[in-house]
Amino acid sequence: MTKFYLHILFCFSLILCRAELFANTSKIYSGSKQIVSDNGSVVMPEKQVRFTVLTPRLIRMEWDNTGKFVDNASFTVVNRNLPQVKYTVSKSAGWFRIKTAEVELSYKSGSGKFNVNNLSIRYFAKGQKPISWKPGDVQQNNLKGTSRTLDKYDGDIHTVTGEKLTLEDGILSRDGWFFLDDSQSLLFDNSEWAWAQKRQNDGAQDWYFMAYGNNYKQALADYTKIGGKVPLPPRYAFGYWWSRYWSYSDAELKKLVSNFEKFNIPLDVLVIDMDWHLADKGGVSAEPDEFGEPKMWTGWTWNKNLFPDPPKFLEWATSKKLKTTLNLHPASGIGPHEIQYSEFVKKMDFDTTQKKFIPFLGSSKKFMNNLFDVVLNPMQKEGVSFWWLDWQQWLEDKEFKGLSNTWWLNYTFFSDMERCGDKRPMIFHRWGGLGNHRYQIGFSGDTRISWASLAYQPYFTNSASNVLYGYWSHDIGGHIFPKNSNRILDQELYTRWIQYGALSPIFRTHSTKSSFLNKEMWNFRGEYFDAQYKAIHLRYQLVPYIYTMARKTYDTGISLCRPMYYDYPNDEEAYTFENQYQFGDDMLIAPISTPMKDDYTKAKVWLPKGTDWYEWHTGTLLKGGQVVERAFSLDEYPIYIKAGAVIPMYRDVTNLQDNSGKITLGVFPGGNYQTRLYEDNGDDKKYETEYAYTSISTSKKQNSMNITISPREGSYKGMLKNKTYEVVLYGSVAPKSVLVNGKNLDRQVFNTENQGWKYRGDDLSLVISLPETLCTDKTEISILYNEGDTQLEKLINDGMSEKFKRLERFTSELKVKKNNVILPNSIGKSLGTKNMLEYYPERFGTLVREFDENYRLIPQDAKGMELRENVLNWYLGRLGL
Repeated sequence: MTKFYLHILFCFSLILCRAELFANTSKIYSGSKQIVSDNGSVVMPEKQVRFTVLTPRLIRMEWDNTGKFVDNASFTVVNRNLPQVKYTVSKSAGWFRIKTAEVELSYKSGSGKFNVNNLSIRYFAKGQKPISWKPGDVQQNNLKGTSRTLDKYDGDIHTVTGEKLTLEDGILSRDGWFFLDDSQSLLFDNSEWAWAQKRQNDGAQDWYFMAYGNNYKQALADYTKIGGKVPLPPRYAFGYWWSRYWSYSDAELKKLVSNFEKFNIPLDVLVIDMDWHLADKGGVSAEPDEFGEPKMWTGWTWNKNLFPDPPKFLEWATSKKLKTTLNLHPASGIGPHEIQYSEFVKKMDFDTTQKKFIPFLGSSKKFMNNLFDVVLNPMQKEGVSFWWLDWQQWLEDKEFKGLSNTWWLNYTFFSDMERCGDKRPMIFHRWGGLGNHRYQIGFSGDTRISWASLAYQPYFTNSASNVLYGYWSHDIGGHIFPKNSNRILDQELYTRWIQYGALSPIFRTHSTKSSFLNKEMWNFRGEYFDAQYKAIHLRYQLVPYIYTMARKTYDTGISLCRPMYYDYPNDEEAYTFENQYQFGDDMLIAPISTPMKDDYTKAKVWLPKGTDWYEWHTGTLLKGGQVVERAFSLDEYPIYIKAGAVIPMYRDVTNLQDNSGKITLGVFPGGNYQTRLYEDNGDDKKYETEYAYTSISTSKKQNSMNITISPREGSYKGMLKNKTYEVVLYGSVAPKSVLVNGKNLDRQVFNTENQGWKYRGDDLSLVISLPETLCTDKTEISILYNEGDTQLEKLINDGMSEKFKRLERFTSELKVKKNNVILPNSIGKSLGTKNMLEYYPERFGTLVREFDENYRLIPQDAKGMELRENVLNWYLGRLGL
């Protein structure tokens, strides 16, 4: 009888919700997706209550005394059209219950509005700690999200108030659950260009509860299902952005780009700050800036003194394969001095004789439509790629109460590009709140130039992934000097900041208008230039890996830069080492944010258990499950690769506008591995369905390594038919032979670019250059080693390449400190080892063992060089001996 009753109740609830639910549906937008329809998993136990089972762990709970529930998309929840979820409903002792595989919701029938006495949820997923929740419960351990801006912050301390920055709460918490009260969130209407509207019933409840335990990745994935995906930025966005607040003319920018080319520095985006346009005193904002000067920021008309022919300038930038963005401060509206004023006035039906400013009003669809149609879209057709929207004025719309200007401008600018353009939309603005992840890239504001700011930015960036806002762009190098500083750019600080920027989501240098802040690389010399050059080229080298991870962000909601606790939630170190982060799935970064001492900076790094980690810049394979303290020279950085990982990379690329056919597969010491290389058109809007993957796998045995490059799967417009692969096995012994598809591959003579294999001594790597092949073909690489090479591999991956580097550097410096120094045999032979390995890889074992023996003899033999004690101690100390 009970089963029959439950079956009747279940069927009745489905029929009832089918009849009453979702009369309206909205148009789908790729970035602001509004898909509001019945997914079938809806239960209405009574007229005033509606529950929607969205996933096995995520439930929507609505109470409305009128019984007229909200079916429109809200700002934070834009999709409820999810796959059917298995669940059961039951009723006993006056309680109505919904149970899925992971949660059970209990509601006291007929008890009205949700409260602590009539609603509760239990979470009991397999392998997870049980969780109980009821209304009013407060999280104790939220892992935080992000903040609107870092303007005027030195690290996380405000320079005016002295207060510490408090980040907003995020989706993730060690409490294991997330509660979203969406009752006051604004809604989208059902017009063709969806617009903001208020809810009709202020007293209604619209809640979402999600339980996840410590499965943080699942929680973020579940939120993307209802909150929308993180759009994939165009490929060029992952290149280097040059930005400076400076009154550049087009001639100066052409000279700038010429120097980038001269010094072989990659570049993809030109960011032109506000001086591109005219300004008028009539458009001054009400408040002064921090220096007391009036803010004449708004402008829409090119300054012809700086840019005499803007379309020609944009045409030139396009010819250089550069994307251009212009800074906008729209708060003052449209003034009578603007060239677009007359047409704008007519479109707005204003009195053309008044010659008054047309005030900015973001909530007016008419105003915004005309802003895009009359002012902005024509400039985009001439070559402006996207907009840097720099709203710094009143936070809330002046006529629409509760409408955040930051949030709303992100939506309107992004969705207009989406509606009207054929390129992938992108917006560069500030964080506006939950749901703003759908409008991609954030500008974090005007930070102070200090080690504290550099130290704080990794944590700030990583925690933002907890609200899916994974594409923060910082003013790399800092924006402005702290007060009372000597206004001298610290070259070491800037270099370390560049190294972090190269391993951050968006790589953009910037600074305020100051003649003391000349961050162009050619203004640096020696080791500072070299380290910055290496960092920028490393960024471009890693773009295939970065872009593959960016696609994963779109698919799963997991950001490129994310906290360690996503993968290691049970390890306390994942929470305490909050500045280090995962850079995609296979890389761990521990940013350096302190100055060097004695030529090196020491950094403590937590290496999680479950894998070994390869310290890329020193060639050291370290055991996981420990905290290590490591030393790094200026051109080194704490980059750790999972043992055995395969990292797809570019080679010989200085611009990302086109897909490159030259791919390097970096294979790192360790065991078997599988990965995929993602590709798409790079800048079209069809990436959701038009893309391709190439699978790469490795299989290692005692005396052999097999690498398989599988045929590419998928297609997209402009896809290359052929690729030229280079396979680099880092920390590898020299091979006995290399076979490609069963045929023996010849050894190259030194560093020629012909197909074949060679051994690279400086980083102890085997380099295999393959012939150009069809991407539809399968390539099998077999590397055979000599017996006993396993022990040699352990020897070379104990930092031998770092020893090469230190010995060469400090022996050269020693010759300067002491003229006519006579080097003992142990040092002389050690210095020549890396070159001998390239010349005679067949003697690999002998050469490596001799180096190890000779290096151990250096402390004893160095005494015979008749050095002063302080020089001897300096030399041996720098060698780590």
